Amino acid sequence: MSSKLVPQNPEEVMVIREIAPNVTTLSVPFLRFGRIKFGGRATIVKLRSGSLAVFSPVALTPTVRKTIGSSPVTYLVAPDLEHHIFLSAWSTAFPSAHVIAPEGLAEKRASQSKTDKSVTNVPISTIFTAKDKTSIKVGGEFDEEFEYEFVETHPNKELVFFHKPSKTLIEADLLFNLPATEQYSRTGEDPTTGWATRIFGALQNTRGDAIWQKRLLWYAMSRGNRPEFNKSMQRINTWGFENIVPCHGDTLVGDGKSVFEKVMRWHLEGKKN
Repeated sequence: MSSKLVPQNPEEVMVIREIAPNVTTLSVPFLRFGRIKFGGRATIVKLRSGSLAVFSPVALTPTVRKTIGSSPVTYLVAPDLEHHIFLSAWSTAFPSAHVIAPEGLAEKRASQSKTDKSVTNVPISTIFTAKDKTSIKVGGEFDEEFEYEFVETHPNKELVFFHKPSKTLIEADLLFNLPATEQYSRTGEDPTTGWATRIFGALQNTRGDAIWQKRLLWYAMSRGNRPEFNKSMQRINTWGFENIVPCHGDTLVGDGKSVFEKVMRWHLEGKKN
């Protein structure tokens, strides 16, 4: 695992915050391609039973273990083909956890394990596939508290989750909200510096009309099958969420639905205006 991507001192720079009842975020600095200040974020949701669902796991530090306490980690979620770096560590620590991931991740990890010893075989309990996306269910208490959509037409194979009790949308790379202010807040670094960060930050923010993020989604991320991408966005928009927890950039608390509708407007309307 490259030190250029993840912080060497996650315990010192992680920001742990409860953004809604029973929804805790673990925010850390993260460099994409070793240059772009994306930031990274895990989300821990406590279900009504007291068990935990962990989305996009980050480093399992002593403080994170203290935050978890005695609550059982029942679900581990890799929400796309990119957000699985710490899946092995969490699976080892919580071997009975039900692992959820999109199709293709098991094969990707098997290939990576040949050169990266930190990537180990993790049994995946629920694998979402494009062929059976409407019939696949996680089951049990998870389905009682979450709605989910597999956006298989996104290049990263995105799984998007809606936690109904807290009205929170949890996603990985579907929508960005740069700069990664909170994620770099304990580093002493400016999250907007660097030419690559400035360029990508101009493309992946939600300010104003968010025109460049709209264009990136329309012309690049959805081009493989735009009608199906549109259907996924339209279904997600039927959920009554108020908050959005993206993996990259700041969380949106209270205004998440309005921001989603702005960024995804062309897909919700099925046409570019």
